[in-house]
Amino acid sequence: MANNPNNLALIGMPGAGKSTLGVLLAKRTARSFLDTDLLIQKAEGAPLQQIIEQRGVESFRSIEERIVLELDGSSCVIATGGSVVYSQAAMEHLGRLGQRIYLDVPFAELERRLGDLDKRGVIRAPGQDIESLLAERRALYERWADIRVDCGNLAHDATVDAIIRALDSA
Repeated sequence: MANNPNNLALIGMPGAGKSTLGVLLAKRTARSFLDTDLLIQKAEGAPLQQIIEQRGVESFRSIEERIVLELDGSSCVIATGGSVVYSQAAMEHLGRLGQRIYLDVPFAELERRLGDLDKRGVIRAPGQDIESLLAERRALYERWADIRVDCGNLAHDATVDAIIRALDSA
């Protein structure tokens, strides 16, 4: 497995903008873009929500971990799924590949962005709401983050600027 600090792995809650910001960050920094959710869907031939519903949460987490552990890109921006932080092996691997950037979005903004969690392929306990999911995951994102970027109230370009500033000062 490559140890390339030129990779940037975006972590954070669903709705934080990892995929959207990842594409923009890749363009601005002349890197390739990888989205682990898309890699999972391609490998499994099904949307995330269908995988979760048909195979269960633990199976999905195993698939997600396997896909992340197979990554070995160079000079990539990697958008991860929000649940990747549950896998120590995956997070350690992302750390070997480069810097892990936590896109921190406040609860109210996540609630506005996410809407119906049942349609998004979000790993959570039955009936769990966004607020309790954020409370559960926040400590994990903070634990694994090399860099934290507060991006809740910023436009996309301003968020990418904030990420680049954080990288420059890291």
